[in-house]
Amino acid sequence: MQDKTITISPSIMCADLLNLEKSVREIESAGIDTLHIDIIDGSFSPSMPLGIDTVKQLRKITNMNFDVHIMANDNEFFIQEMIDIGVEQITFHIESSVHIDRYINLIRNSGAKVGIALNPATPLSALDYVLPQCDTVLLMLINPGFATDKAEKQIAYAVKKVRDLHQTIQEAGLKTRIEVDGRVSLDTIPALVEAGADFLVAGSTSLFVKGNSLAENKQIMDKKISEGISLGEAVRG
Repeated sequence: MQDKTITISPSIMCADLLNLEKSVREIESAGIDTLHIDIIDGSFSPSMPLGIDTVKQLRKITNMNFDVHIMANDNEFFIQEMIDIGVEQITFHIESSVHIDRYINLIRNSGAKVGIALNPATPLSALDYVLPQCDTVLLMLINPGFATDKAEKQIAYAVKKVRDLHQTIQEAGLKTRIEVDGRVSLDTIPALVEAGADFLVAGSTSLFVKGNSLAENKQIMDKKISEGISLGEAVRG
């Protein structure tokens, strides 16, 4: 039987932004130890939900693992800011990066985990030389920064891309984790987990579904994750 640990990483931008500390306490009470924080510059992606100072204040009130996803054109600036704050994982986009190895080394030398993010249509071949240096690869399943557009659907090839990356990681004998972000919903979680995803960014279609408490949605997510693990074990024998 496969020993598979799935991390739920709630997106703080889907929480109550007027009552952030209260939202963090609710997430902690649900037994979740990781928080997904999007840092968006308004240029690479057309929104800007949280400022750097807000992340600094969040760091003061919780010991949760900060899973930071930078969506920006000036990666080095934001990487250094997140290092100074003291976050546990920093993920940057390969599409806006010129000096990828430099950014990897900056993060690695700080003691944080390294993540590289790919936009939906960016091929996995972009990771050919750097995959062994990644603790995590974040696959965007919608265009980054457009989560508030309810018409934005998860890409049709989401499961295939996760499965292809999982196979590449397995064949290389690596322990790189696969993080998925974008309409990771109660409906799509089983298939994504079965395909190899083990790090789920939880937003408005899962942990923050309206009508249920956060704790209730967490229980439903756990069931969906278990379904996915069971499916994966059946497929892989």
